[in-house]
Amino acid sequence: MALPILVVGGGISGITAAVEAAETGYEVILVEKEPSLGGRVAQLRYYFPKLCPPACGLEINYRRIKTNPRIKVYTMAEVTEISGSPGNYKVKVKIRPRYVNDNCTACGECEKVCQGERESDFGIGKTKAIYLPYPVSFPMKYVLDKDALAPGDLDRIMAACKYNAIDPDMKEENLEFEVGAIIWATGWKPYDATKLDNLGYGKYENVITNMQMERLASPWGPTGGKILRPSDKTFPKKVAFVQCAGSRDENHLPYCSYICCLASLKHSLYLAEQDPEAEAYIFYIDLRTPGRYEKFLRRAQEEARINFIKGKVAKVEEDPETKDLIVTAEDTLSGKKVNERVNMVVLALGMQPSIAGVSIPGLQTDENGFVVSTEGIIGCGCAKMPLDVMTSNETATGAALKAIQTIIRG
Repeated sequence: MALPILVVGGGISGITAAVEAAETGYEVILVEKEPSLGGRVAQLRYYFPKLCPPACGLEINYRRIKTNPRIKVYTMAEVTEISGSPGNYKVKVKIRPRYVNDNCTACGECEKVCQGERESDFGIGKTKAIYLPYPVSFPMKYVLDKDALAPGDLDRIMAACKYNAIDPDMKEENLEFEVGAIIWATGWKPYDATKLDNLGYGKYENVITNMQMERLASPWGPTGGKILRPSDKTFPKKVAFVQCAGSRDENHLPYCSYICCLASLKHSLYLAEQDPEAEAYIFYIDLRTPGRYEKFLRRAQEEARINFIKGKVAKVEEDPETKDLIVTAEDTLSGKKVNERVNMVVLALGMQPSIAGVSIPGLQTDENGFVVSTEGIIGCGCAKMPLDVMTSNETATGAALKAIQTIIRG
């Protein structure tokens, strides 16, 4: 009997690879470090080019997982070591305790009585210490952050749960799997904006990141989908988008992050959706909307009020009275210096591999942290290179095929 395929990462790429391999007849083990599958896509308001809500693509794939007995899912799980060779790997996996067992029905009674809170949504929101990651979480189970509990919370939570689903004594588990091939789909993380000291992140309240913008626009986010600037919770009529924030810079990320221009165009549409008079100022080096995304650019130009300024932002400063921001750049087309006053600044942060800076025995990465595929360990999605959702799925399907070929040869 063939050994199973291990898929590491339960975002859109990992989910796609898992269902494609399993529906071909292979056993699949899917491990995800977060409490729910979905990855970055689950955090978005929409993904382009059709501006679909995340539940649109995720729910269908969750159903494919639920109805396929060949897929075994482990959440809160991380790979710590890989040994062996193509066709015969041994993989060590650490599973953190959820403190909530399979009795959970996601009724929400525990959350109602919980008083402790934890940070969420990239620091701009809060959830209770016991929380459901998303309305369409998979698995549909709560998770408990014991470090965020208020005094008396645990007793209140356990008393409120009618199903004996709270298990505060759960322990960390260490498992070892024998697998024939590994698909690495651990996705990406936003570049650390605090390293961009000239752009004001962490110094000025109304400088936010592109993923924080997604959470503000999401109906599942901290403001219920209303785009409000952090300082006074008002709608920002003028917003500057700083492209290549950390990308294409030898002092930070030397490569283009591919989707940042498109994300800012999408965010301009978010603004127009909430107020057609809102203005977006996109400061860019090169506007990159490859292939079919030229149509998306045209749509954004037609539906949103966008001002394009070709020039790299030199600095962002704050008016302390209004908390407005002054963005300074040189418009390279006119040769003039630009000082634009806006209500909010959104940094289009570069995409960095989630495992950048992490060393996992048996896994090869390049100097930027992207996975280097070998015969039996295949990278896909944004673990391989910066990609959009559509192309991530294409690479995931290709990775499933390569994994199957490895097992057949083994």
